[in-house]
Amino acid sequence: MEDPFDSERASLPRNMIENSMFEEEPDVVDLAKDSTAFPALEPDEVVYEPRSSRLLVRGLGENDLDDEEEDYESSARLLGMSFINRSSTHNPSSSPYNRQAPPRLCSCPSARMLVVGVFILVLVASMAMALYFLPGCTFTKAGCGKANSSTPMEPSYPNSTNGELFPWNEIRLPASVRPVNYDLSLTPNLTSMTFTGRTVINMTILHDTKRIVLHSSELIITKATFQVGEDKSVEVKVLEYKPWQQIAVSFLEDLKVGQVCVLTLDYAANLSHTYDGFYNSSYNDKTGAKRVLAATQFEPQAARKAFPCFDEPAFKATFLVRITREPGYITLSNMPQAKTTTLPSGLLEDEFEQTGVNMSTYLVAFIVANFTSITRNVSNTLVSVYSVPEKKEHTHYALDTASTLLHFYNTFFHIDYPLRKLDLVAIPDFLAGAMENWGLITFRETSLLVGNQSSPLDKQLIANVVAHELAHQWFGNLVTMRWWNDLWLNEGFATYWQYTSLMTEFPQLDLGNVFLGVRFKALAKDSLNSSHPVSVSSQVTTPEQVSEMFDSVTYEKGASLLLMLKTTLPDGQFRKGLIKYLDKYRGSNTVTEDLWNSLTQAQMLPQQESVSDMMRTWTLQNGFPLVTVSRKGGHVTLTQEHFLLSADNATHTSNLWHIPVTYVNDSCSSAPSCRQIFTLRNKTATLNVSDSVKWLKFNYMNTGFYIVHYGDEGWATLIDALKTDINTLTPHDRASLIHNIFALSRLGRVSFRQVLNLLDYATNETETAPLTEALSQLSSVYRLLDKRQEQRLVARMKVYIWGHFGQLMDSQDWGEEESVSKQELRSVLLEMACSLGRQNCTDQATALFDQWTNSNQTKPIPGDLQRVVFSTAAQSDLRWLSLMEAYSSTTYDSEKRKILQALASTQDPQSIVWILSTGLEGGIIQTQELPLVISTMSDGFAGHLLVWDFVKENWDRIIEKFPVGSYPIQSIIKSTTSQFSTQTHLEEVQGFFSNLKERGSQMRSVQEALETIRLNQLWMDRNLPTLRIWL
Repeated sequence: MEDPFDSERASLPRNMIENSMFEEEPDVVDLAKDSTAFPALEPDEVVYEPRSSRLLVRGLGENDLDDEEEDYESSARLLGMSFINRSSTHNPSSSPYNRQAPPRLCSCPSARMLVVGVFILVLVASMAMALYFLPGCTFTKAGCGKANSSTPMEPSYPNSTNGELFPWNEIRLPASVRPVNYDLSLTPNLTSMTFTGRTVINMTILHDTKRIVLHSSELIITKATFQVGEDKSVEVKVLEYKPWQQIAVSFLEDLKVGQVCVLTLDYAANLSHTYDGFYNSSYNDKTGAKRVLAATQFEPQAARKAFPCFDEPAFKATFLVRITREPGYITLSNMPQAKTTTLPSGLLEDEFEQTGVNMSTYLVAFIVANFTSITRNVSNTLVSVYSVPEKKEHTHYALDTASTLLHFYNTFFHIDYPLRKLDLVAIPDFLAGAMENWGLITFRETSLLVGNQSSPLDKQLIANVVAHELAHQWFGNLVTMRWWNDLWLNEGFATYWQYTSLMTEFPQLDLGNVFLGVRFKALAKDSLNSSHPVSVSSQVTTPEQVSEMFDSVTYEKGASLLLMLKTTLPDGQFRKGLIKYLDKYRGSNTVTEDLWNSLTQAQMLPQQESVSDMMRTWTLQNGFPLVTVSRKGGHVTLTQEHFLLSADNATHTSNLWHIPVTYVNDSCSSAPSCRQIFTLRNKTATLNVSDSVKWLKFNYMNTGFYIVHYGDEGWATLIDALKTDINTLTPHDRASLIHNIFALSRLGRVSFRQVLNLLDYATNETETAPLTEALSQLSSVYRLLDKRQEQRLVARMKVYIWGHFGQLMDSQDWGEEESVSKQELRSVLLEMACSLGRQNCTDQATALFDQWTNSNQTKPIPGDLQRVVFSTAAQSDLRWLSLMEAYSSTTYDSEKRKILQALASTQDPQSIVWILSTGLEGGIIQTQELPLVISTMSDGFAGHLLVWDFVKENWDRIIEKFPVGSYPIQSIIKSTTSQFSTQTHLEEVQGFFSNLKERGSQMRSVQEALETIRLNQLWMDRNLPTLRIWL
């Protein structure tokens, strides 16, 4: 269920497309029964990455041994029962111990003799059975040794697809082989939607081994050969274990350390019909004719669907790519094209230069399409933007932005972009916002294409995505995390730099407010028990676990921590440390500690705390701190604890953070020079200030990743200060106070009455950041009440919002506006006003829409007002049909997406069901837009229950389109459940997901959904009485 205090903001485009496979438990075979089948594991091959891996084989590990001991005891008890049963049915007359009576002298034994005989019989039989089951070592001189629970059991191996033993039993690959170069040849057929390929892998042996294990998924291997050094190439048998998407070649003799080998694999496959691997896509050109293309999306684990490879980030290599095509197409790959050869069949083979840098498999990319481009030379790099021919005119802004940012990053990092070309390609069917493939960045059309006359807000979106993906060329491509548990080293940095670079190079886009909203979003996610550390030390191995790393904690919290660190360190140290990090590890892989060490080595003050000591407390544990302030005269006591939202009174952790607490006071409160800093390392510490200080505001500009509680007196003095002079604090500090007090209400530390007391100052507020935060929080509460059908409170809430913000809503201008900040503000104000049915707003919006339709869409609607205008129009059946026609005909991608959101905002059940079904099928509404449709519908009263039913009924079809654990699935789960607040809905959601098993029951997003529903229940129980009194 939605957290009422998790701000409802448009989700930024995200680089998140994941593998659709999920782990299955292997068929386990005990090699102790067939010790000659394969050699035992070499010690150096046990695991590739010890710090984040765990053997997934029965019988290994302390816990598994404990389970086996319990099983042994159960077996013994069963055996005993079996013995008793056999004894009770044994015929005593057949025993040799029975006395035989002489013939003709029949006499009955005495009772005593009978009892003794039976006793002897039972005793002898028991001893015989006991001796039978004792191990043979019992009667040897040495005796039986004491069981050693620390001795590992013989490893067990699964069966491959042909029934033979597969020679590896880990989901992670062994470390015995390192690929050096891939030579890839692919021939896609865009008629049959199939492709064939040949992969030649040159590799070096790092440890003696009798096996080579790599990845392959949904590929049919038709031939395999192997060559050692200069020896003759020989054909080899390839074994496959599908649950872990692995193939292997076994050898009778060891491959020796230092040997150079070549594995050649021929294969065939279907082009993928989902959004990962080597997949097919299509679009209609301006004549209406269908055009097909093929593109790739490999992150995180789908390169194995296009070619056999060592598909883990640390297995970096160089790549040479050849693609065969029909004459009407072009091909693109990571490197510039080297030559084109005409084949006897009339097809053309394009060969690309070999990569001059080592790179991970997930960064390889290739495209076969009929795109056109515009180009520009920037710092010895040819920058190009590709699109379908009909949209070439929409590529200029992206080219300008990429050119400026490439120069910025080259200069800032002191390391030039290493390739000779950089392509940015808009793909009609693309699930992620974008993907940072080295030299060939792929985008959704809505994330790259924008008209020159589009609004600054539309251009802000494009600039955000381009800046993020270009930052990856250094953080992610040049230096790559070793494993997905440290994904934040890629995504946290790219998110941080997208805002930092744009605030430097494009200040007119006003990214400061957006970045503030991102930090609030990260705090909301990280306040839940289902959150995870930024750098995960626990197991991240299965495709689902890897996919779930692509979330708000990895992206937004990672970026927030970098901002906090940068503002804490002395000027220049952050940049100096990052340059050292990039230079030292260029071309290789890292873990989080490598980053902290580089930043620590760049220290500029002798007594400064090491970056590593400080930042470990932020990256290796869940959550963030709550800092509580109490003051007596000049003594200010600061106390830290884990800010953890919990509906079950769970014991909070005793975690401590090294918190760089910043603060200002009434004598100097807005300028950056006013900021003072105090490091809180312990549970409690005292800060001394002058007795003349009237009030203190902590977490200046909200650059720290923590929440502050001032106590009743502290809040009262800050509220009085704002009512006296609203400008005594910066807009970001005012937004910070609003965010913090709502969060504290959620935690139960302040009453909702105190929240409303603070918001009383907002009747005089005019700045974007605090107004956006206030309206977002109130909107979340309003939607919760609406879904609970608390109609009287809903009506009162509407009156409250109008009373505080109605005058500002009515004063907004509906014409063109150049300031991005003002566009952001008026779009938030007017969307709230029209959604609540404010007459002045709905009349203006309807008039603008009618002018637009009557002019055949030639009289433009300002870009920042399109969503509110279209959404208002969509509440009318006739105008909804007009919007549907416009959706089918418009070529402007940003406008098309806003129309789709408006169509999805309808309250008509038939239209809701039609849109959902159409989105799932694809076609008129692309399936990639289904998460957006579901999110929009979930906000409406009519839509939220229909959408939840739709997801339940179509879950299996949905996870065919979007992999389990992927960001679209996370979004769908959150959207459909986050506004539930009743026990009935809690039990329904819990029951549905618990029955899914491997189809999604273990996802972290499910736990988050259940937590949120419980918290919504708790908040309602606490605050409904207050709301009834105070609204």
